[in-house]
Amino acid sequence: MPRGRAARYGEQQDSILQHAAALFAARGFQGTSMLDLAHAAGVSKALLYHYYEDKYQLLVAIAEGHIDRLVALVAEEESLAAAGHRSSAHRLEHLVRRFVEEYASARAHHQVLVQDLKYLDEDDQARIRQKERQVVAAFAQAIAADWPELGARKLEKPLSMLLFGMINWLFTWFRDEGPLDYPALARLVAGFATGGLSRISAPSP
Repeated sequence: MPRGRAARYGEQQDSILQHAAALFAARGFQGTSMLDLAHAAGVSKALLYHYYEDKYQLLVAIAEGHIDRLVALVAEEESLAAAGHRSSAHRLEHLVRRFVEEYASARAHHQVLVQDLKYLDEDDQARIRQKERQVVAAFAQAIAADWPELGARKLEKPLSMLLFGMINWLFTWFRDEGPLDYPALARLVAGFATGGLSRISAPSP
């Protein structure tokens, strides 16, 4: 009878993934070897190959795992709104806060998605890009729902891209070592975005 996976298989696999994300974020995908990854994870190179065939497979798991969590977060927010647990007038604010807080716990994963996606082959890139478009579409729908006049002017998509241009690069400068932590930053970003959109949607004097 074939042996089943050890009870700690999933735990060990996740640990390797977390260390790989941190190392890719610090050194870049091309600047990291399987030996580097094994040392960082505290396992032998042979054991590392037991979990992942190569560092490419790790890159796919990190990038796609991160975008899958964001897609799931969007679906959860949509479900809460449909069930009446989210104010229909503040969909975007909820999404922005949830995303900034998610980035806090997945900083390295997000950095890898942003900087190293280019190293994936066309099929893997296309699949992940499609999921990214799902996320942007959800933000665009939230903007159109909260500010119908912006939707009528077909501005929800470019405004969503501007918003992501702001929050996607938080990892390059933000450090939660001072008076501003991630929950406070999330509120700041949400207020900045929604206040600006209200200004844009207001009729010209």
